[in-house]
Amino acid sequence: MTHDVIVALAALGVAGQALAALLVLVGVAAVAGVRGPLRAIRSALWGYELWAAFVVAALATGGSLFFSEIARFVPCELCWFQRICMYPLSLLLLFLAFRGEYGMARYLIPFPVVGAGVSIYHLLVENKVVGQTAQCLASAPGGCATKWIDEFGYVTIPTLALTGFALLIGLLAFASVGETGEPATLRADAER
Repeated sequence: MTHDVIVALAALGVAGQALAALLVLVGVAAVAGVRGPLRAIRSALWGYELWAAFVVAALATGGSLFFSEIARFVPCELCWFQRICMYPLSLLLLFLAFRGEYGMARYLIPFPVVGAGVSIYHLLVENKVVGQTAQCLASAPGGCATKWIDEFGYVTIPTLALTGFALLIGLLAFASVGETGEPATLRADAER
C-alpha cells in the first residue's frame, strides 16, 4: 500500500510539473506580447487562485507527513527547511481563501520562493553536484543525498517539493494580481 501511495504522489507531482511548465510557457508568451493564453488562464482561475494554492500546499504537507510518519522516511535537514516553508502555507492559504483576502497573497510569495531555492539546492546535493555538509550527514541516514523515492526515473522528494513551490509561486502571483493585471485590492467581503 505504501508504494501505491508513493506512486500516486509521484504521478500528482508529474501532473503538477506539467501545469507549472504550462504556466511558464504562458508567462513567456505574455512577455513576448501574446497575452491571450494568460487572459484565458486568469479568467479560468479568477476567484479560485487561493483555493487552488491551498490544495497544492495541503497535498504537499500531507505527502510530507505521509513520507515521515507512515513510510518512516527520516527527513534530513534540507527536508526540514522545505517543510518550514510549506507547512505554514497550508493554514495561511486556507484562512486567506476562506476570507477572500487576495491582496494578502503577495506577502506569502517569499515562502515558496525560499522553499524552491532549498529544493534546488537539495536536488544538487541529492544528485552529487555539490557535496553534503556535516549537518546533512548527521541529520538522516545517508544524509541529504538519500533518495527515499525515485519514481519515473527522476521524481524524488525534493523534486515533489520543488513542483509544489513552483505551483504556489504561480498561483500566488495570479492571486496577487487583479483580473486586469493591476494589484489585487479586494476586501474580504467584496465580490470577485
